Amino acid sequence: MPHQVASPVKPGSWPMTVGAAGIAAAQFARCGFDVMIQAGPDKPWYDLVVTKSGNLLKIGVKASENGHWRLAESYLFRAVHANTKKPDIPHAIRMWLDTHGERTVYCLVQFEGVTLNQLPRIYLATPGEIARRMREGAERTGEPVLHEQYDWTSPETGITAIEALPASWLFSMERIQELLFPQNAHSTAAPVRGIGSAGLREAVLTA
Repeated sequence: MPHQVASPVKPGSWPMTVGAAGIAAAQFARCGFDVMIQAGPDKPWYDLVVTKSGNLLKIGVKASENGHWRLAESYLFRAVHANTKKPDIPHAIRMWLDTHGERTVYCLVQFEGVTLNQLPRIYLATPGEIARRMREGAERTGEPVLHEQYDWTSPETGITAIEALPASWLFSMERIQELLFPQNAHSTAAPVRGIGSAGLREAVLTA
């Protein structure tokens, strides 16, 4: 179910990415973290390094204004079936996942439907968590794309469902603590199911 699109300024992808990194850095700073912003042509895959009390996370910031993130798409041409020459989507997702080291987290910033006086929706997730969601979505949509929210119809039952990113991924101090100390996380929150687009769009993100 598509989001209602606001009427904000529509900058190019690079300015959007730079802006998202600034917003992410500010949110981590509000949570008491020291933030180092990577810059220059030879920077690694991650955009920020955040530290607090000796604990460290490497943060890759990905911005979007259309409700999804095409994180593994660039690996499709390198992941093809030898016989059919068709892209091997699971292999592409594995290749994307294998590029990441330890202590790495993605900060997913979504501008779709966000007005200029609102914060974008911000999610935090590990590469492994994202890869699992992309594999599930690819089985239903045929694309190695991480969707914030999408509709799909079960071929077995014919029932249409709405899948959305887990509410536990939303930026919060609790989520940061869970990622800093994964050994202390006792359970993983279930994905949000059956949520309307308005409910997701109106999520208020606070640090």
